[in-house]
Amino acid sequence: MGLGQSSRASVSEDTQEVNFDHFQILRAIGKGSFGKVCIVQKKDTKKMYAMKYMNKLKCVERNEVRNVFKELQIMQNLEHPFLVNFWYSFQDEEDMFMVVDLLLGGDLRYHLQQNVHFSESTVKLYICELALALHYLRNKHIIHRDIKPDNILLDEHGHAHLTDFNIAAIVKDDLKATSIAGTKPYMAPELFQPVEGTHPGYSFAVDWWSLGITAYELLRGQRPYIMRSSTPASEILQSFHKVHPYYPAALSAEIKSLLRKLLCIDAQQRLSSLSELQDMDYLSDVNWDAVLNKQVPPGFIPNRRRLNCDPTFELEEMILESKPLHKKKKRLARKTRENGGSDGSPQNGQLQQRLDNVQRDFIIFNREKLRKTKADAEGNDLITKEADQTIEDGQNNNVTGAPCLSG
Repeated sequence: MGLGQSSRASVSEDTQEVNFDHFQILRAIGKGSFGKVCIVQKKDTKKMYAMKYMNKLKCVERNEVRNVFKELQIMQNLEHPFLVNFWYSFQDEEDMFMVVDLLLGGDLRYHLQQNVHFSESTVKLYICELALALHYLRNKHIIHRDIKPDNILLDEHGHAHLTDFNIAAIVKDDLKATSIAGTKPYMAPELFQPVEGTHPGYSFAVDWWSLGITAYELLRGQRPYIMRSSTPASEILQSFHKVHPYYPAALSAEIKSLLRKLLCIDAQQRLSSLSELQDMDYLSDVNWDAVLNKQVPPGFIPNRRRLNCDPTFELEEMILESKPLHKKKKRLARKTRENGGSDGSPQNGQLQQRLDNVQRDFIIFNREKLRKTKADAEGNDLITKEADQTIEDGQNNNVTGAPCLSG
């Protein structure tokens, strides 16, 4: 994988079960919605990854287990150059672990807080890269529902990658999503419509609104609509109609036009597909194949001489965390010796049953994932062997233009 790349593991590596002992913990780098994130190195391959770990007891107490498993189910079927791709999952008696691409360029929220000025050309490339990711997700029937600077990570070269699928929704057969989820300042107007009988629902267009809000914020350093998590939905709906986003004269007419199309209150009129984006004159000079292959150099390259994250994450893990990850192995071994596997914490029977269910469901998920991966690997091996045999037969029979494998 390297640092910031998103190619899958080799067949032999990807079909092996892993656990906590296969990784060396290097340092904490952030907090996710349901857990913390650290840099790890796989001991056998020396490859670097980001590892998110989620405490089972806290997930059960906060009723977040379902979201954790939903994110795992979604991510195991995704692979794209502009996503943070999933590699491994495993558990122990305390935590659930998810191992993903390591992107050391930091998230866009961090860079906004560092007062980075993003040029119009840089934001234009981000829009193109994320549009390709949204197009891929749409083909997979997935609405992300939480696109914002916090969930866009940069690799070491400055390319954008979308992460955090714990509130994503899967919609099929032209159906609409109805549950309300997201981060208020980035949520589309249709998500705030009053519920009268059956909610009218929404679809993929909500992600393009969020992309528009994010692009506007990167260009201006502030969002077009001022709202807080406590702002009532009715007040937010009114602001969409009363407040008109300000577009500085320094911005080109083309980028203003694009932002207005993304921030169209009417979801039916909003720019909400890759084909609509590609049809714009502003993007007529874009080589989309080059963008997809990361051959277009970003205008902003993160500092490679430092970790682009808040250093307090590491201090919190080392000083404030009651059960630091780097001491897990010794702690669990001591607990087994002293308490026969029980940590002595006050757990009632119902809570213990829920924890046992998490343990069981995680085992089932990993077993099915491993079975699917091995089946895919065997299928690829069969295709390769058949193709090799076809080429060999063609060469033996002096057949010109015999088929061969590409890529």
